[in-house]
Amino acid sequence: MKSRKLVMVMVLVSMLVTSLATGCQKSQKIVVATDATWPPMEFVDENKQIVGFDIDLMNAIAKEAGFQVEYRNVAWDGIFAGLAAGEYDAIISSVTITDERRQQYDFSDPYINAGQIVVVRADSDITGPETLSGHTVGAQISTTGAFEVQKMAGVTLKEYDEVGLAFEDLVAGRIDAVVCDTPVAADFALQREEYRAKLKIVGDSFTEEYYGILVQKGNSELLTKINKGLAAVKAKGIDKDLQEKWLR
Repeated sequence: MKSRKLVMVMVLVSMLVTSLATGCQKSQKIVVATDATWPPMEFVDENKQIVGFDIDLMNAIAKEAGFQVEYRNVAWDGIFAGLAAGEYDAIISSVTITDERRQQYDFSDPYINAGQIVVVRADSDITGPETLSGHTVGAQISTTGAFEVQKMAGVTLKEYDEVGLAFEDLVAGRIDAVVCDTPVAADFALQREEYRAKLKIVGDSFTEEYYGILVQKGNSELLTKINKGLAAVKAKGIDKDLQEKWLR
């Protein structure tokens, strides 16, 4: 009898430990940085809340993977250094997966293709990236858009801390074009009332660029959870629904 009681006690203890472990796992919270200046991907709404495609996607990933997210709004020029310093656990901020960045950080599986595209004034005769020679082109500093413009022969690059400043200069005639990710171009040129009659998108996306979620190099535990959640989001078509909500 004592043996049976001992076994029952051990089973109950085991169940309790398992339950506590499961509860801790479900309540795990990670801190995610984003530069909330890139609508419709990530931005601050009229209620001072960080919203956008990336935020909805990360929330969906967290729900599927069983963790919670706390967001931190971080300026782009310091966002990568903050991750390296351990100030937060991950970044979701329209970050293009590149070989150079892979050397310093670990990326999730890709979640959207958002190649570079050209935006000009409505009366411009620029027809695409192949006709930018001799012009001044704006892009946000340290983005793939800026990197692509640097490769273009005969093009003068003007860099900005925030992409919205580039569009202000474009409308004012201080630059001739802006190169940026397709979702950002769609937001400024097609969605914003103050710009959509003044700007147009020309040509097609001229790069294939995939966004990913970053974690510190070697953080395989968190990366596995994020990829698991992302796979579930894709399997359920949630990512497609979010594209319809934010990018169409």
